Amino acid sequence: MRDLTKFYVNGEWVEPQGRKTLEVINPATEAPCATISLGNAEDVDAATRAARAAFDSYAATSREERLELLQNIVEAYQARYADLAAAITEEMGAPTKLAQQAQAATGLGHFQGMIAILKDFPFEGVHESYNILREPVGVVGLITPWNWPINQISCKVAPALAAGCTMVLKPSEVAPISAYIFSEIMDAAGVPKGVFNLVNGTGPDVGAALSSHPEIDMVSFTGSTRAGVEVAKNAAPTVKRVAQELGGKSANIILDDANFQKAVAGGVIACMGNSGQSCNAPTRMLVPEARMEEAIAIAKAAVEKVRPGNPSDEATGIGPVVSELQWNKIQGLIEKGVEEGAEIIAGGPGKPEGLEQGYYVKPTIFANVRNNMTIAREEIFGPVLSILPYKDEDDAVAIANDTPYGLAAYVSSGDEAHALKVARRLRAGSVHLNGAGVNFMAPFGGYKMSGNGREWGVLGLEEFLETKAVLRPAK
Repeated sequence: MRDLTKFYVNGEWVEPQGRKTLEVINPATEAPCATISLGNAEDVDAATRAARAAFDSYAATSREERLELLQNIVEAYQARYADLAAAITEEMGAPTKLAQQAQAATGLGHFQGMIAILKDFPFEGVHESYNILREPVGVVGLITPWNWPINQISCKVAPALAAGCTMVLKPSEVAPISAYIFSEIMDAAGVPKGVFNLVNGTGPDVGAALSSHPEIDMVSFTGSTRAGVEVAKNAAPTVKRVAQELGGKSANIILDDANFQKAVAGGVIACMGNSGQSCNAPTRMLVPEARMEEAIAIAKAAVEKVRPGNPSDEATGIGPVVSELQWNKIQGLIEKGVEEGAEIIAGGPGKPEGLEQGYYVKPTIFANVRNNMTIAREEIFGPVLSILPYKDEDDAVAIANDTPYGLAAYVSSGDEAHALKVARRLRAGSVHLNGAGVNFMAPFGGYKMSGNGREWGVLGLEEFLETKAVLRPAK
């Protein structure tokens, strides 16, 4: 079992201030796989003071120095790539193929993308009687989740470093192993002392201390909307900047002129990926009411190909969900769907046959769902899809927008111009047309209760910058 009880502060692995520990559970075996320390406000203060002491010198570094540092991180990351992928499988149950080809790959993609952006980013604009300077916001607190652990760490750390910020990271205590390896990567890459710091712990202890600390200038948080509200409340008294990427309940509109077979089957696979544990998963599939039975037949055939199983098995399509707590939540929502009259066409309550050990969930599809049902309103964060009927295009848009969330949406049509026309009407931060995947250079974030601010790409860098006007006397 891994001993991960030290924190990374001011360029060194240090003993925590407190002595509370937590066992990290492998969700495929339900057995402990690591032990971490649970930090407290004193640990946060020590890390924040280190970041503050390092800020002036790091903020003064040149573009070329930061580019060299980011490239060093890429090389150190590549050297530990296999270790990161294995850790992600161990800590949150991602199948080996997913961990290697997607989970670990996202982190590398964000650093490589930020290098390309930093090379030409305009930190200063000269106008007739004033200059605009883009300067680092300061010391930032980064709070990241367990579902795409390295993706969420990298998409915050890379732009923060590019901007000239120093930082304190609190990864999820549920899946902290990859964050520990990431800290070793930062050390191996020669990140200056105090620029990057790691403190493990819970949200109520470390997260609250970070978001309320007077020496933290900005908090970047990814997680549930409920937790995001608490972060914002804690940050309010010090009027620090808060960037948040929160929950989602993304609609997937299959228009009548779409390639129905491809769109419905693809929507099922996209929803089930990562065991449904993606905030932008297309969990509400909207189909013309006259074609509901056709959609059901296609969806049933598609979900039969989604095989739950041991993450180390090459034939596995989805692994377990991350924890017993998450499993229980998902089961409760599946049962609520049955109680409220939704039609189960695949899966259902309980564990898949032969997978009694581990937090496995049956890939589940509900059909003829109404948008006022609990399973259509709440973020389930498991391999559960709801198929809803719509009368016409206006009805589809209305249903899609009838949610407190607005992170992502999906539209399929045989005519891309038609899909784009519908996309313009959707209140979501990202709209994917005809099965388009993610793009690290495009901004990522949400409308409404899915958060504020943007990550990824140029806008992700701008989140970590302040704008200063320098005015000159008129000539």
